[in-house]
Amino acid sequence: MKIISWNVNGIKARLPLVLDWIKKNNPDIVALQEIKCLSESFPYMEFEDLGYNIKVNGQKSFNGVALLSKIPFSETSKGLGLIKEGEKEEQARLIEGVFSIDKTVIRVCNIYLPNGNPVNSDKFPYKLAWMDRLIDFAKERLTYEEPFILLGDFNIIPAPIDVYDPKEWWGDALYREESLAKFRTLLNIGLRDCLRLVSDEVIYSFWDFQKGAWKKNNGLRIDHILASPLACDALTSARIDKAPRSYERPSDHVPIIGEFF
Repeated sequence: MKIISWNVNGIKARLPLVLDWIKKNNPDIVALQEIKCLSESFPYMEFEDLGYNIKVNGQKSFNGVALLSKIPFSETSKGLGLIKEGEKEEQARLIEGVFSIDKTVIRVCNIYLPNGNPVNSDKFPYKLAWMDRLIDFAKERLTYEEPFILLGDFNIIPAPIDVYDPKEWWGDALYREESLAKFRTLLNIGLRDCLRLVSDEVIYSFWDFQKGAWKKNNGLRIDHILASPLACDALTSARIDKAPRSYERPSDHVPIIGEFF
């Protein structure tokens, strides 16, 4: 089973590119982030024509996540639940699907974690608070004792190997002690970084549109597939496909791919 994650930076702007890549690679489950459209405005028909079932948690012009699956959804949920009593999630950043495969239930959660910059604004405390809620969410999912995959754009640089210039980036909301401590907690509760389970390659998933980042290979690895112990047991490969970043009108992110079972 091939599962991919891709921050498309606007599904309508990237639709031909995304459709072409999906036709060539034929993933079973596709997690898209930053679709930047309302749920009702998502291009359902184009993906349904490729055989996908679709669930969307959209938001006008910002954020938004979608799950596409050739396997029928057994159940779905959106968001991290109540922030406080009576308050609902304001930003569309999470969608989860449950699937039945050969008598096994697999749970796939797609996230677009807040960026958090600038750190001297309210955006950084929001990021940290969102991560605290995500940790609680993941802890609960791990009690289900079923393969659980948490993937998406984490806006986290886990280690120096994952950024072209660690000294320059240190202190950014993506790469500072407070953020990394939260990410380490996710790993410490039982999730594993699938790419680093199989490779110590220097490879990135994001290159900014500015300052010739792509040509200079000034990249970051901020898109991740994390897996529970049962999902790790089923992991057969993990990789990043850099090719779409060189396409015409690309996203600044590229697909990350995990194969299981």
